Amino acid sequence: MEETRSFGYICPQCGKAVVARRSKFALSAAAAHMECACEKSALRAETDGVKFRLWVPCGLCGETHQAECRAESILEGRGIGLACPKTHQLCCYIGEEQQVLRQMEQLAILAQKEKKEEPEAFTDHVIMYEVLSELKDIAARGGIGCSCGSRDYAIQVRRAAVDLVCKTCGGKLRLPAATDEDLDRLCCQMSLTIKGQ
Repeated sequence: MEETRSFGYICPQCGKAVVARRSKFALSAAAAHMECACEKSALRAETDGVKFRLWVPCGLCGETHQAECRAESILEGRGIGLACPKTHQLCCYIGEEQQVLRQMEQLAILAQKEKKEEPEAFTDHVIMYEVLSELKDIAARGGIGCSCGSRDYAIQVRRAAVDLVCKTCGGKLRLPAATDEDLDRLCCQMSLTIKGQ
């Protein structure tokens, strides 16, 4: 059976998750065009054999983003996520079909929340409050540090994420804070390590 890769994004027009499958051979041979059923958006992918250039419709901000990825990132491994430069949230996922379907489920929830809320509000107030509360608990037991050895950090709260920033080296750890899965993932952590620069 021919090996395939799946592509997923949220249509900015109709709001539905679009998941399309292409064989590795077809992706390597010619440009791919993956259209939503509403026919108002399409993801495009072209390759020169070394890298892929992608045009991704974004269900979070409504624009189309351009990205370049190494060919092996697209054709091998579990998957690769592409983020919206405006919201800093995942807007496209490419990889094994099960991984793509799982990511699209989360992305559809996030896209719905983004549309409902006012621009200056958090994507989900309850989730953000719970994430900050969990971070406070981890910090209270001395569980936050940087790989550079420093334990001095700052917290930057964003619309749908929290950044831990090392005050010594400037290293950053982004923690998504918009969905139940983001909260569940954080609750499993006994400690957090910022990647030092």
